[in-house]
Amino acid sequence: MFIEILNKIKEYNRIIIHRHMRPDGDCMGSQMGLKYLLKNSFPDKEIYAVGDGVPSYLQELGEVDNIPDEYYNDALVIVVDTSVDKRIYDDRWKTGKYIIKIDHHDDSPDFGNLCYVDETCPACSAIIVRMIKAWGEEVKICPKAAYALYFGIVTDTGRFRYRGLTSEVLSNAGYLLDTNIDVDSLYNKLYVDEVATLKLQGYVLNNFKTTPNGVAYIYFTKKIIKKFGVTKDEAANLVNSISTIKGHPVWVAFVDQGYSKVKGLKKGELDPSKEIRVRLRSRGVAINGVASKYRGGGHLQAAGATIYTKKEMALLLEELDILVKEYKKEFPDAL
Repeated sequence: MFIEILNKIKEYNRIIIHRHMRPDGDCMGSQMGLKYLLKNSFPDKEIYAVGDGVPSYLQELGEVDNIPDEYYNDALVIVVDTSVDKRIYDDRWKTGKYIIKIDHHDDSPDFGNLCYVDETCPACSAIIVRMIKAWGEEVKICPKAAYALYFGIVTDTGRFRYRGLTSEVLSNAGYLLDTNIDVDSLYNKLYVDEVATLKLQGYVLNNFKTTPNGVAYIYFTKKIIKKFGVTKDEAANLVNSISTIKGHPVWVAFVDQGYSKVKGLKKGELDPSKEIRVRLRSRGVAINGVASKYRGGGHLQAAGATIYTKKEMALLLEELDILVKEYKKEFPDAL
């Protein structure tokens, strides 16, 4: 299939790369890494990356492109790191002449004309490297592509700690390192925090709550986010601050989005001003099924969701608590 994907890339003069809304490191890494790779390998082609606002910690990977609607008429569209089509940013991807999907999520149905999904791979960026190796001398990797792809692998594997890490993934990371990318700079950006973020982390450690069976959670209200002077993304990224609590294999961050009220909502329409985004993480417990019930999804042990009421928050926590209870019965020695 990799050769089939490459042949499609060769066939089209214009290629537009899409990804999911609210990007993370692997999402941006795989998108921008593929863009730089194709621009370097096929300089006569038009290569674009489309997306929404990029969090500050990802902006060094590159800027997204603003392109007119007519560009899609004769374009190849490649969608990376996106499980379901409703999560793709910008619906214009549907108007491309040919659509390729490349993904690694557990709940990833096919869409488009050609799909490559490996749910066992811990990062979509690692799949892109797998393709690069299969393509051989047909493509030419450059430092910018290697940096973006390495960034994606590092972030989605939790700095090479999460389940799913294999010798192939480490080999692919080593392949990228051979391009002499600046690893020190990359890790400094990931590990050095602003004072405001560290103070908020202190708040998390002093104020997180737990459910009876072992779900740890923190709720970042609009008031808390404003008080500490951080962004919503910076708050959400602190979800792993409560990842190491013994006996609590599931942890969650709820983040108020603080959108303005919308007038004229029809009956049954969700009010954006009440949107609360949810980041769910776990050790061993499969949580993406619960996330899918609340307008989300993702990996077995790393997922996202969206809720709109405190009642939904309570229900979501209750479902997770039941999962933890069952998990502990099956694995009584689990931490």
